[in-house]
Amino acid sequence: MIRPATAADLGTVEEIVQAAYEPWVELIGVRPLPLEADYMSLIAAGRVSLFLGGEGLIVLVPEPGVLLVENVAVRPALHGRGLGRLLMAFAESQARSLGLAALRLYTNERMTRNIALYESLGYHETARETIGGGRHVVHLRKLLD
Repeated sequence: MIRPATAADLGTVEEIVQAAYEPWVELIGVRPLPLEADYMSLIAAGRVSLFLGGEGLIVLVPEPGVLLVENVAVRPALHGRGLGRLLMAFAESQARSLGLAALRLYTNERMTRNIALYESLGYHETARETIGGGRHVVHLRKLLD
């Protein structure tokens, strides 16, 4: 159902990210960070996992004691069908398999729909900050059982 992305998937990965994040540009006033990422490097590092049919993806980065969910992207036409939840469950499974006790992520403070989803999955806000380019982000964390 979810598999590691390969170099051959680069076009699909970039297409999913573009479709998922471009609608946010007007609301937040800047390009979301996932639109600026180097996906070939992320794929080469084994960080990108793709939902088999190319409906969505997740970018995971292991850090000391925690797994960073760097990006979750779902094609807009598929929003509301539970794919984001499946990808987040996959992240938890990956964290457990790596022996990590927590997951963390950050998102733009104006992406309130995303924040609500993460909170419904057990994530708790840990901080807010302004980062490069005037982006205002909310940091969230989830401890695993």
